[in-house]
Amino acid sequence: MSKDKPEYLINRKDNQYEVVIGLEVHAQVTSESKLFSTSSTKFGAEPNTQVSLVDAALPGMLPVINEFCVKQAIKTGIGLKAKINKRSVFDRKNYFYADLPQGYQISQFKDPIVGEGKVILDMPDGQKEVGIERLHLEQDAGKSIHDLDPKNTFVDLNRSGVALMEIVSKPDLRSPDEVNAFVKKLRSIMRYLGTCDGNMQEGSLRADVNVSVRRKGTKEFGTRCEIKNVNSIKFMQMAIEYEANRQVDLIEDGQSIDQETRLFDTKKNETRSMRSKEDAHDYRYFPDPDLLPLEVSDDFIEKLKLEIPELPDEKKKRFIEKFKLSPYEATILVSDNETSNYFENVIKKSDVKLATNWIIGELFAALNEKNLEITESPISAGNLSKLINLIKDGTISGKIAKTVFEHMMEGDKDPKKIVEEKGLKQESDPKALEALIDKVIDDNREKATEYKSGKVKLFGFFVGQVMKVSGGKANPQLVNEILKKKL
Repeated sequence: MSKDKPEYLINRKDNQYEVVIGLEVHAQVTSESKLFSTSSTKFGAEPNTQVSLVDAALPGMLPVINEFCVKQAIKTGIGLKAKINKRSVFDRKNYFYADLPQGYQISQFKDPIVGEGKVILDMPDGQKEVGIERLHLEQDAGKSIHDLDPKNTFVDLNRSGVALMEIVSKPDLRSPDEVNAFVKKLRSIMRYLGTCDGNMQEGSLRADVNVSVRRKGTKEFGTRCEIKNVNSIKFMQMAIEYEANRQVDLIEDGQSIDQETRLFDTKKNETRSMRSKEDAHDYRYFPDPDLLPLEVSDDFIEKLKLEIPELPDEKKKRFIEKFKLSPYEATILVSDNETSNYFENVIKKSDVKLATNWIIGELFAALNEKNLEITESPISAGNLSKLINLIKDGTISGKIAKTVFEHMMEGDKDPKKIVEEKGLKQESDPKALEALIDKVIDDNREKATEYKSGKVKLFGFFVGQVMKVSGGKANPQLVNEILKKKL
């Protein structure tokens, strides 16, 4: 890459190009058994302990379709507002690799189970619709392990035959930020549906990223390169930024871009050539003779629609209309089902606005610091609700509440007990506050005279002094009211 050029293509204010991105997302179907066998899909088992005769492709073994995986794919299609195809065909995608025991992958080509759909992204400059080209079912390959021996490669077939949904987007994405939003939204939808856990660390969600560049205003697409098997959103963004710049540099230098498959080196932060990009004919697709075409009825599809829960977009709309949340607040709170459930449990018995602020602010910050998910929160929804009520009824101030919150993060303690044990109850007795205020005014007669002569900014000084004398326990609202009268 030329050193005299800016590092990131999309940040070049005067650049003449735009990046065009399409994703092929591989989402592991949430299912206890594989697509064509009864082998377990549990993560983390000893190598080659979850491999049936079908998964190992021993002679004479025949695949049998897992109906539950079919239902999961259709549910995902419904969640993507996509066309469900009542007839789909499983094909053999032929290629050789050490961890592909059959010598082919059972996939879907011309007739996928799910057709065109869409995903709506919430971007800073408004909403954006990204088209879904298709969703098809296929079996995963095994795993080649290259770092256990200097001379040999080991093969683990535990993943062989695990059901995958390949979700192919249209080339509608135009930046790494949009890719970030798209993958997160897609993962959120599947988690709501319970069709994929979206766990990238375990390989449940990964993507092939197709990148091309073209001059702005041009309708024709440039030559694309596919970056294989990127397993984190951060790496997807880094790979796109590097690859887009690489392609622009080639064009600016008068060179052509080869259509090819590339890998992203996370240590060097660069893509490198892997092989020439294959076309469909290179895989010699043909219908799998061991599997009949898959046919589903309207009744079958309609019954599955009844199982679809409230999805992020619908929930966001309800939160805005019912709870008067801002679009920003609603987007955060519906980002995953667990967070939205937690929020709704908190507000069952407490103030919505306070609950929103405490969840998005204090709770999220504390969980991020401890690297915890909302499901692992040391503070239950019930106890956070109690804390909010203590603020609302004036038992404690917002400032004291933060101290109570810190104690609650040490274990799921009842905030009422913490307030009692630590003596943190807010002072709201007007007579007691008057005595404190009289003392503060008496100790600062000169400043009181200055305030009365027009230096109104000194009011904050007096509030601060009262809070200091009270050890932070004085009710701020009452302090303000009484001070105004006294001064």
